[in-house]
Amino acid sequence: MKNLNEALLLLKTKSEVTEFLNDLCTPSELKALNERWSVAQLLHKDEMSYREIASKLNASTTTVTRVARFLTNEPYKGYQKILKRINNEK
Repeated sequence: MKNLNEALLLLKTKSEVTEFLNDLCTPSELKALNERWSVAQLLHKDEMSYREIASKLNASTTTVTRVARFLTNEPYKGYQKILKRINNEK
């Protein structure tokens, strides 16, 4: 049996990713993942306060703070890697 990260690496198109995530996650989990990703993108732009981001996305300030912590302080740097790749494509 493959690990989740190995399974994700086998996905080849946006459609495959969407289909897999829809099978894997509940609608609430998908909403939470999308919310965190939107928060990360806005934090990365560094144009809005935490409260403004929370208000704009109808997210809690706790979510914004948690994403900010992982964006800047935690060692994983997953958000940063993807955001840099997206910015390099533009």
